[in-house]
Amino acid sequence: MSGEHGWRSTFRAWRGRRPFAGGMLLTLGGAEILVTMKAPLPVILHIGMQGLAGYLLPTLMLVCGLLIVFNPAQRLFYSVIAVLLSLATWVTSNLGGFFVGLLLGVVGSCMTFGWLPDQEPRVSRRKRRKAARAAAEALQPSPLPGEPA
Repeated sequence: MSGEHGWRSTFRAWRGRRPFAGGMLLTLGGAEILVTMKAPLPVILHIGMQGLAGYLLPTLMLVCGLLIVFNPAQRLFYSVIAVLLSLATWVTSNLGGFFVGLLLGVVGSCMTFGWLPDQEPRVSRRKRRKAARAAAEALQPSPLPGEPA
């Protein structure tokens, strides 16, 4: 049981130092667009560059999402490129994977762009309530000896 807690806390700390949610949304958006593309590659190559772009753009979205997760130092560059790629899939890839992949890509890119690495970690609601109760109990005056409680 303690081994499970160890890897979970390690993963949580690793995830907290990078724009994990934005990168994962972007990766899911690229993967969703790729899944909605059903034409085989020989047909795409026969159609030409427009058909090839239908596979290239979501693949680059997927790569940008993984780069955001594993190389957060360059997150601003990757997020700007990724939002442009996501918007370009509107034209090249079945309306951006029927809007789902397009929206996942744009939201993930925007979340990554807005992520701040030096932010304090969020405190859970349970911990905030516990701290407020402890502070309220500390402010209560203690009864004097001889006074009824």
